[in-house]
Amino acid sequence: MTNAPLSIDLVPLFSHVTTWVFDLDNTLYPPKARLFDQIEVRMTDFVMEALGVGQEEANRLRHEYWRDHGTTLAGLMRLHGVEPGPYLDRVHEIDLTHLERDAALAEGIRALPGRKIVYTNGCAPYAERVVAARGLEGLFDAIYGVEHANFQPKPDRAAYDIVFGLDGLTPGAAAMFEDDARNLAAPHEMGLRTVHVAPEAAPAEHIHHHTDDLGAFLRRIV
Repeated sequence: MTNAPLSIDLVPLFSHVTTWVFDLDNTLYPPKARLFDQIEVRMTDFVMEALGVGQEEANRLRHEYWRDHGTTLAGLMRLHGVEPGPYLDRVHEIDLTHLERDAALAEGIRALPGRKIVYTNGCAPYAERVVAARGLEGLFDAIYGVEHANFQPKPDRAAYDIVFGLDGLTPGAAAMFEDDARNLAAPHEMGLRTVHVAPEAAPAEHIHHHTDDLGAFLRRIV
């Protein structure tokens, strides 16, 4: 893995890419926006009501299900038969007014050759709201949510197979940008170029690059 020092020419490393896959949360906006502070409160409230447990237990289960099943929703569905629709609607009803439009990021995405798609473990309507709030509307050819993967979440390999199959992308000619390092393992195995987008690097064999500034990284590719 490289955190792409300025001495490295990134252009030839991405010259084969015709499809660019972007995660949403903490990838197309910075973690300092803290949207998940709002989402996690709503997740905990939902778990409390759905399972009839207190706040401390709900928080424990929320984290445990994320760790063991990829998302809290996946754990709720697999272990408790929870319907995904009401959960997704509720946890994503958050305030986005503090999100800032990012002209530099928009410029970087717009300049990429080929298809650009968003693939998130959230739902597509929520992703569309975030994309618009960041000033990135009209830049993506498709937006895929967990519902498009039959509610199977990243990092499950089956989820990528479904979404990438729907999109028709060629894994060996694609790159993926993602804040959760574990979610890049399957794409790497499938042949995608992988970029970890996070404040701190998480060195691993399945991560080709790390950046803490997605817009700047994209401008170095083209």
